[in-house]
Amino acid sequence: MTSPTIDITADGTAPAKARADVLVLGMRSQDGTAALPAGIDLPKGAQSELGAAAAAVGFSGAVDSHARIPAPKGVAARSVLLVGLGEFDELDIVGEAGADEAHEVLRRAAGTAVRALSKGESVALALPADTASAAEAIATGAGLGAYQYTEYRSTPEAKRRPTAISVLTTDKDGSHGVTRAAPVVAATNRARDLVNQPPLDLYPETFADTVAAQAKGRKVKVTVLDPAQLAAQGYGGLTGVGQGSPRGPRLVKLEYSPRKAARHLALVGKGITFDSGGLSLKPAASMEDMKSDMAGAAAAAQALFAIADLGLPVRATAWLALAENMPSGEAQRPSDVIRIYGGKTVEVTNTDAEGRLVLADALVAAQEEDPDLVIDIATLTGAQIVALGTRVSGVMGTNGARNRVVLAAGATGEQMWPMPFPEEIRRQFDSTVADLKNSGKRHGGMLAAGIFLAEFVAPGVQWAHLDIAGPSYNTESPWGYTPAGGTGVPVRTLIEVAAQLSGR
Repeated sequence: MTSPTIDITADGTAPAKARADVLVLGMRSQDGTAALPAGIDLPKGAQSELGAAAAAVGFSGAVDSHARIPAPKGVAARSVLLVGLGEFDELDIVGEAGADEAHEVLRRAAGTAVRALSKGESVALALPADTASAAEAIATGAGLGAYQYTEYRSTPEAKRRPTAISVLTTDKDGSHGVTRAAPVVAATNRARDLVNQPPLDLYPETFADTVAAQAKGRKVKVTVLDPAQLAAQGYGGLTGVGQGSPRGPRLVKLEYSPRKAARHLALVGKGITFDSGGLSLKPAASMEDMKSDMAGAAAAAQALFAIADLGLPVRATAWLALAENMPSGEAQRPSDVIRIYGGKTVEVTNTDAEGRLVLADALVAAQEEDPDLVIDIATLTGAQIVALGTRVSGVMGTNGARNRVVLAAGATGEQMWPMPFPEEIRRQFDSTVADLKNSGKRHGGMLAAGIFLAEFVAPGVQWAHLDIAGPSYNTESPWGYTPAGGTGVPVRTLIEVAAQLSGR
């Protein structure tokens, strides 16, 4: 359960006349002092008063900074929240070269502002919104920043996010931008909910039930394979990983097929609802956040629902490979050989390299329908965090698919970086008893995991692999529009890929 539904609307009212409990004013940093950007018009007296107040509290307009001050004379709102835009250039919003970066500044500023408010006030956001895209960015940041996960609290939290937010925009199409943001925000927050849910309650069966319930009322078809069906049909990766738990694996297929769709996007999500490491047991401290090992499946499912909600003219399928990786007398052992769906055999040398096994099953199944583009999403390796940190996802795969995803990520503000597939790494997976083994050397672990998955992608298939191990779950303090816990990465990028693929 997230915070209450937030009403975000577009409003053409001038900032000084906006009647709200709080007027949020974006301020850029100019020579170490805060200044109003062009397009935010206030009476001269109010501007002077704001400048003096900002200087008095040491507010410089730095990114992610904010300061609450009394409303100056001539401003209808009860108070003003200043939020930093950094060295923001207003011309970037209407240009091509810097528009993506400018929109991300606006998202972060709106998210920072909403997170700073805790009394349920009504809010008017006065940030540079001269285009529908800028208004969409502001609405997205506000909606994501307002997120809270309160399902398991015995009493409501003291903090109450704003439930009524208006985006002040001078663009006649600003309302369309705000409207476009709503399904994307909702999908991202639903993915956050799934990632935040404790593994006691979220396991393969209940995950499948949750997405099946969400599909009702949407033009989305749901197919679920249970443990017996998986074993009978040869899904050896899911069966092997899931056999150590009494809560058996599932493969869920979600399908959205509008009549006018000319292209087909297949999403494949890793859904390990809890990862103990299996018999190759993780250290205790490494298990603390392993409820989040299903973030890839959460992102795939919720992105597909948003694609359907937006009515994008593209066929989309999501394959959710769900299992719980537990140690028991029934668990798979190092040295076991399993047969992945489609026939390839894998020697299991490390049961904690399990995500690639369930993904292999689902990747092969997804390709049987000849999609135009396949994207798998997984919290796959700790090596991703070592290489790229906790905010940047690694993108691998065929060149065209990889670059398509990276460009889409640039438009949404989700940080991703293209990574190579050095050919010499493949030899690490040579096995003496099977077609390949599931683990190799420690160095280049993120790349190695992707190279393993490439063994299950047919020649000529456009395929991208996203390793989101760090960015999908924030173990540090909230920042911008990103909360602690589940982040919803990379839901927005997947939606953008679908939009571009459909020609929207």
